[in-house]
Amino acid sequence: MSASTVNDPARRVVLGLQHSIAMFGATVLVPILVGLSPSVALFGAGVATLIFHLLTRGQVPIFLGSSFAFIAPTALVVKEFGPAAAGGGLIAAGVMYLLFSGLVKLLGTDRLLRVFPPVVTGPVIIVIGLGLSSVAVNQAKTNWWLALVTLGAAVIASLYGKGLFRMIPILVGVVTGYVVSLLTGQVTQEGLDAIAAAPLLGLPDFHAPALDWRAVAIIAPVAVVTFIEHVGDVIVNGRVVGKNFLEKPGLSRTLFADGLANMSSAALGGPAATTYAENTGVLALTRVYDPRVLQIGAVFAVLFGCSPKLAAVLKSLPQGVLGGVSILLFGMIASVGIRTLTEAKIDFAHSRTLIIVSLILVLGLGGAAFPIQVGGTSLSLSGMALAALVGIVANLILPRQRDEADGPPERTLH
Repeated sequence: MSASTVNDPARRVVLGLQHSIAMFGATVLVPILVGLSPSVALFGAGVATLIFHLLTRGQVPIFLGSSFAFIAPTALVVKEFGPAAAGGGLIAAGVMYLLFSGLVKLLGTDRLLRVFPPVVTGPVIIVIGLGLSSVAVNQAKTNWWLALVTLGAAVIASLYGKGLFRMIPILVGVVTGYVVSLLTGQVTQEGLDAIAAAPLLGLPDFHAPALDWRAVAIIAPVAVVTFIEHVGDVIVNGRVVGKNFLEKPGLSRTLFADGLANMSSAALGGPAATTYAENTGVLALTRVYDPRVLQIGAVFAVLFGCSPKLAAVLKSLPQGVLGGVSILLFGMIASVGIRTLTEAKIDFAHSRTLIIVSLILVLGLGGAAFPIQVGGTSLSLSGMALAALVGIVANLILPRQRDEADGPPERTLH
């Protein structure tokens, strides 16, 4: 059995469960922040992931969960115009993805690859991982010893585990951390009461979207930002797996799939869906890239959405446990970025290279935000999207020395 595929159905089920746990915390956090149903978000994430895999012909091992980029505009629309209007705005954002897909199909992916050389993609990948590091630390510092127990269990399973245990270090860490939490009274009484009171089965509180042009004007333009994030996430995923997904199945297809997946989640009453770095971290750690595992994880997400009791169990996970595994997952993403620069043999002796990388890292990690006024509301371009945009522009406008190269083209790296 190779590291990238799993032939044992039972092992695929366990590995799929690990992916659903990795995405759970962030996926339920977004709807809580914006005023939507966490159960619908879980159900919608599972459906969105399955649609993405269907449209990409099962070639890309990506998991889709609730998008953080849409939090501010979605929360505003839910408050001012209601959840149904937010659903309509998010569907409009999905339509923009379809337009981007057509544009890439028309112009060709090669033109895009010229503005995404390794000297840009490597630091952007680092920003994706380290940009989430504060989330992991903030979770872990609520209970450092519990986070270290969880992290230690995951590391031991990854380095010294045999067979299945070596392939599911995140799940081993979470289970270990949760058992220790129960034994030491770290799980809140409120969480235990919620588990006891929750029914085993129950449909989420779905609601239909409504078209409100005010909501569309506020939410849909954010798709310009998440388009950049999509490209970065697909590149990261391909780096981890060792394939060029921008070439096959192609960026136009992944954008089209992401757009329809996002629309499906919104149509059910859930938040926007997006590719998840947490699950790419799981891929990097386990070295199991079988898309069927992600599809099983998507089925678990649907089941969690239909099982209030199971969702309550996962929701009761102490922050320290989540922090312990997040430290490992997000660090893995940043390490992939470093590997990208190394494999491309980027020469840091050139000032141009140093400037591009410096701009991406400082603006991406330093909290810089570029304000944007859309539909009477203030949004901002920040984090990975800002870093990617600055890196692209700097790479295009800064003069190149004769003996300088920023790495081989993206397609030759795999």
